[in-house]
Amino acid sequence: MSHFSEKFTPHITPETLKSLGRYDFPNPAIIDPDGVGIVAIGGDLAPETLISAYAQGLFPWFNEDEPIAWWCPEPRCVMVPTDYVPSKSLRRQAKKERWQLTLDQAFDDVIRACSLPRSNALNNEQTEGEHTWIHDEMIEAYTELHAHGFAHSVEVWDDSGQLIGGLYGLKIGNIYFGESMFHRSSNASKLAFWGLMRLCEQSNVALVDCQLPNEHLMSLGAKTLPRADFLTQLDTLIGGHSVQWQNNSHKPMAVARLDMSEAWQINV
Repeated sequence: MSHFSEKFTPHITPETLKSLGRYDFPNPAIIDPDGVGIVAIGGDLAPETLISAYAQGLFPWFNEDEPIAWWCPEPRCVMVPTDYVPSKSLRRQAKKERWQLTLDQAFDDVIRACSLPRSNALNNEQTEGEHTWIHDEMIEAYTELHAHGFAHSVEVWDDSGQLIGGLYGLKIGNIYFGESMFHRSSNASKLAFWGLMRLCEQSNVALVDCQLPNEHLMSLGAKTLPRADFLTQLDTLIGGHSVQWQNNSHKPMAVARLDMSEAWQINV
């Protein structure tokens, strides 16, 4: 059993999380007063380092063959799950599709699909030599976090059992740190996001960190929050109690159930 596994418990305080790392990350407000976003260079992607970094509001974002760069953007893009309202067209699609949602059933497939450069994550559209920031080093690191029960994926499957969309990220206490999403069919990533919002609602996850704003996220209802406000909330969020997703073995859920108050079958 690794040193990290020995320290892992179902409920970890902010102090414990921060002590896991071997590196002292700088205070973003001091090292980056102008809000450029990058606050540190170097280190590693060991589970201890990643969890310690996320607990302090940092996340890694760097290209392959470059030094590891740690970011804390200004402002921060976030989503309050209870504020999420799906569009009328998405509701209509969910009602008519025979698609299914799952949790943590295909983490490796999801992160590898997210790593492809095209928005629909089709292998046959990848240009030789083209890559994204989700390279092999990142895939290995987050796959290990998944094995430890921190990283989670939501998957969307069509009626023939093919993976057509999904997303992944980290859950610590009452916050979910979103990393990336993909789709192979129209609106599949939006349905995965809706599934995540319902899952967060049902398991007492109060905030989803979307990191950087973009048109797609803002269209889903995300908003920006001053970095200082985000960091102020963070200790309370990561130290909060919520349902442990790794303790739940979820059966596939029909996307038509997303409008129901208890969409996911969760063992509290």
